[in-house]
Amino acid sequence: MGVKAANVDRINLIPGAEQGVSKEEDMKVKKYLRGEAADLGALQDKKLKGQLAVREELYGKSAQAAAKAEKWLMPSEGGYLEVEGIEKTWRIRQEAIAGEVDILSSRKQFDIVLPELGPYTLDLSLSGRYMVAAGRKGHLALLDMKNMDLIKEFQVRETVRDVVFLHNQKLFVAAQKKYVYMYSDNGTELHCLKSPRAKYDLGLFFHQEHGAAARLQFLNKHFLLTSINKLGQLHFQDITTGEMVGNFRTGLGRSDAMEVKIRSIMTAVGHSGGTVSMWKPTTAAPLVKMLCHQGPVTALAFHSNGHLMATAGMERKIKLWDLRKFEVLQTLPGHAKTMNFSQKGLLATATGSYVQILGDFSGSQEYSRYMGHSMAKGYQIQKVLFRPYEDVLAIGHSMGWSSILIPGSGEPNFDTWVANPFETRKQRNEKEVRSLLDKLPPETIMLDPTKIGSLGPTRKKEQPTKQEREAEKEAAVEGAKSISLKKKTKGRSKSSKVAKKKQEAVAKAKKPFLEQQAKDAEMSKKKRKRNEVENQLPKSLQRFARKVPT
Repeated sequence: MGVKAANVDRINLIPGAEQGVSKEEDMKVKKYLRGEAADLGALQDKKLKGQLAVREELYGKSAQAAAKAEKWLMPSEGGYLEVEGIEKTWRIRQEAIAGEVDILSSRKQFDIVLPELGPYTLDLSLSGRYMVAAGRKGHLALLDMKNMDLIKEFQVRETVRDVVFLHNQKLFVAAQKKYVYMYSDNGTELHCLKSPRAKYDLGLFFHQEHGAAARLQFLNKHFLLTSINKLGQLHFQDITTGEMVGNFRTGLGRSDAMEVKIRSIMTAVGHSGGTVSMWKPTTAAPLVKMLCHQGPVTALAFHSNGHLMATAGMERKIKLWDLRKFEVLQTLPGHAKTMNFSQKGLLATATGSYVQILGDFSGSQEYSRYMGHSMAKGYQIQKVLFRPYEDVLAIGHSMGWSSILIPGSGEPNFDTWVANPFETRKQRNEKEVRSLLDKLPPETIMLDPTKIGSLGPTRKKEQPTKQEREAEKEAAVEGAKSISLKKKTKGRSKSSKVAKKKQEAVAKAKKPFLEQQAKDAEMSKKKRKRNEVENQLPKSLQRFARKVPT
């Protein structure tokens, strides 16, 4: 194998001056490189050095291709707050930000005051264009956040604890006083699908199975609706067939927090004992159970990379966890009733009437204060939620809901194949059919999704027991005895010769079993002899003798 020479530096990119590449483009290439390169000069193994050189070259080519594609596929750049001197970003108020942004962005900063119907909880569609708001006193409203229009609102006249969108903005589910209800918008009127004769109704079976749910989540790749009640009973239901896929008792106490882990699509539940458990619909026991706090878990959130989890406990601590090693990365003082990560990694925490935004600006996963916002005195924040593809934070509180500007929180470029804020009715219908065809089975939810498509580990062949070997031996002997021999002439079919042939067949059938029996006897003899020798040694040397091969 020929060894390709490689420099110690990362793929040795040609300097920008020689390639005609600007310094800005060179920085973009470095952004896509996978950290520091291996020190190939210190390696003595030529084969390994050649393999690493080829791999480093591939990494460099992929980084250059990604940097070139970024110019055309991601033309917009994210915003951020920039201060000078001793100024601090968390001291900048929303009034100052509204005075500096354009007119369209300033329209996204508003307050809706409905004091008699709160507190409000919110949910946003995948594209961030539509929002559904649910008041505890029974008020449900569907809004178009792009055009700032109210699509529909109605009063269900009973308690609403949570609300969540399904696969698109046409369907959403509300956790009400006794049952879970599905609502659909046909463009002219919003229907409550609780009648067993409704055209697209899943029947009372749909809501009776969930009962009085406290929290709702939807797994859009698997079309699974997840709910949990105050007693910690977890439900998974397939909304395409109405089948209840999983129904488990967590047995870990009261649950007030539930989120979906983005990368592996597992459902994480925070319990009153300080434990966070992660579940899949096909397993009656949690895949992960970790003690995160000394008191009840009040809120949790997952980063979009799937490796970072934030939890808040009643003991007034906020912890950031690395889910690859299940270790605490950072512990911050403070209490949070609700938390949410933005697409760019900002973390919003809220308690009482104050919202705090934390950011990791060094890239070392060390979060620090970025922004803060105080609501009017007396407002109790119920939920915070970043709008996808917008620098906006939606806040549901006891007096209605609000929207504030958080520069640098949203992804500036959207992929129309993933979430299109400007999709038409035809595109939405085609996307719905395509997502149903690509629906994943519940078995694909696992702790490490990279194992999907890989080969399973080879299992060690189990040795048969003594009874099984005896039964197999008897079956072989009986088969040899029942062999019908062909009748031959000239005395070759005498009874003595037939008996002799059958004896040879029986002996042939017994031979492999006798050989295996002799091997087992020899091994047991060696093992017995080895044990006798070990017993004669001092106890301090016996454990070393066991490691020596026979």
